[in-house]
Amino acid sequence: MNSAILLLIAIICFTAGYRLYGRFLSRRIFELDSSRPTPAHTENDGVDFVPAPNWWVLFGHHFSSICGAGPIIGPALACAYWGWGVGLIWLIIGSVWMGAVSDFSSLVMSVRAKGQSIAQIAGVEISTRVKFYFLIFLWVSLILVIAVFSIFAAKTFTAEPDAVIPSFGLIPTAVLAGWMLYYKKISNVIVTPVGLGALVFLLYLGTRIHVIMPAVGPVDGQACWILILLAYCFVASVVPVNILLQPRDYLASFILFALIFLGIAGVLVKAPRMDAPAFTQFAPVAWPEAGPLWPMLFVTIACGAISGFHALVSSGTTCKQIATEAHACRIGYGGMLVESLVGVLVIIAVTAGLGSGRLSELLANGGPIAAFSHGYGSISEVFLGGYGKSFAVLALNAFILTTLDSATRITRYITAELFGVSNKYLATAIAVAASGILAMTGKWNLLWPAFGAANQLIAGITLMVASCWLLNRGRSFYMTLIPACFMLVTTIAAFALQIIQALGLNKSPVSPDWLMVVVPLLLIGLAANILLEVLKLMKVKPSALTEH
Repeated sequence: MNSAILLLIAIICFTAGYRLYGRFLSRRIFELDSSRPTPAHTENDGVDFVPAPNWWVLFGHHFSSICGAGPIIGPALACAYWGWGVGLIWLIIGSVWMGAVSDFSSLVMSVRAKGQSIAQIAGVEISTRVKFYFLIFLWVSLILVIAVFSIFAAKTFTAEPDAVIPSFGLIPTAVLAGWMLYYKKISNVIVTPVGLGALVFLLYLGTRIHVIMPAVGPVDGQACWILILLAYCFVASVVPVNILLQPRDYLASFILFALIFLGIAGVLVKAPRMDAPAFTQFAPVAWPEAGPLWPMLFVTIACGAISGFHALVSSGTTCKQIATEAHACRIGYGGMLVESLVGVLVIIAVTAGLGSGRLSELLANGGPIAAFSHGYGSISEVFLGGYGKSFAVLALNAFILTTLDSATRITRYITAELFGVSNKYLATAIAVAASGILAMTGKWNLLWPAFGAANQLIAGITLMVASCWLLNRGRSFYMTLIPACFMLVTTIAAFALQIIQALGLNKSPVSPDWLMVVVPLLLIGLAANILLEVLKLMKVKPSALTEH
């Protein structure tokens, strides 16, 4: 199969989805109104509520925050486990009908609620008990997010020391850009070339200076990187968004968009064939830990098709910076579709880019990051020569770092609300410490499936909250209720399978991994209580169910 044809089909589907379904949701369902003031203006505090100077700056922040390592790791693993065809179908269908709807609806609900989080909205629209259950659920899930992505970033810095200087050099560059934009009021037409020029210099410097982290006593180099990254997360989550978060994500977005553009161009020019099988087995024998296609495909591809973390970004930081409701569809709905395009590009890179047989070898030896970077180097060779692999690693680190500090800031909000900690430094310290305990185990292979299922379950609950929000306003809500039901059933089934695996019931006797038993059971229990509260609401308003 020609990869260029597949890529064009995916682009056409995403474009049609945005122009048809996205606009339908904007006009007919959520009734966006550009004249209605947003929280960025009405609640402006100069720290968290700050209107972005233009929609492109906010799109850069939003896209950089949501597009972490998930759309790279998940599709790469799915190709090896079940074949590229099923993963590609899920990326397209899932993003247009589910993922983009979840992101967009959470953004609109939060903007209408003066920047409240999705958990606060659930408390208003359903019940106060749901708010409490959801806050616990989100807190546990976000701790998993920070732990997993700090491990991945640390592994990348250890394996690719040339990426350290450009990755960390982006931080002072962003501070400089923020100072120029917000305090000196310099046009982004000038600020952008200055910032990108600094990044090019940092890339050059990284190729000349490799930073290798030595062990410090009993702490190895990778663990040291984890501690440094967690310290960065602490600082990044407490400084005003216009100092670091907005300008850093804006500059990083150019790296990410360059990755996408050059990858697409490389595929269209080279048009390599998809030599790997489109479908292998429902339950792959070579990868027994992967599990059956259903439900595990839908949590392995944890971000490329639908992601609960995106809803937290939409209702955590993006809603506090959007200047007008007119930008909600392009940022919320469109941002998800661009991330799904990254997932499609990953599928092509690790199959057509690597050639038959190499994916399994690279996954076994270097993991999904290595597989993607090698495959991307191949498809982008016509433009980047031998630098494609290094550029892919740099872009991946930009993905991860933006996800890390956005997740930490959102966890700080939830920690403050859940535990009543008003001091932002203490709230952040609690979140970072809890994440660090998990991250220092280094067990990404155990944490990733738990993160994936928790992440998708948040998406399902978010869609359920959106259904109640629409129900309470007498509007049609089946476009959120149907995907909500699918994701809830699928993710709970995935959690059940993970519990069986953690107990060792599906293989020869092993010592149970109680952490991977307790966490899924806790999250299933919380989700069940939330669903009971939703059912109570729907029983109270039966007429609304029959009217639509």
